[in-house]
Amino acid sequence: MGEALARVLVVDDNEVIRQLIAVNLQLEGFEVHQAVDGEDCLARVGDIRPDVITLDVMMPRLDGWVTAARLREDAATRGMRVLLITARAQEDDIRRGQEIGVDAYLTKPFDPTELIRLVRDLARRDRAGSAG
Repeated sequence: MGEALARVLVVDDNEVIRQLIAVNLQLEGFEVHQAVDGEDCLARVGDIRPDVITLDVMMPRLDGWVTAARLREDAATRGMRVLLITARAQEDDIRRGQEIGVDAYLTKPFDPTELIRLVRDLARRDRAGSAG
């Protein structure tokens, strides 16, 4: 088996959604890790060192907004690509994400092919950015 396209951390408190995202990405050749919420993400991100993080917004304990902001505040995780997955993609949400530094959005319900396209694009950006 060849090298994985990229390492992805899937963060969602809903196990069904988390598994749906994980399976679709694994079938495309990504190395996938999972976290159940924002706190779990922040605790594991240093060991996993993902290229891309898919991050649900509405989660208990630590929501996606706060998690994304903390990822951007830490020099060790600042460059990791963040795909925010949300049921709410109003202008205010998009503006808030831009202020935090979110790289892309995906609105629920989503098409798995769009998920794969976005993750692939973000992983390419990461590799291009780290190559030079």
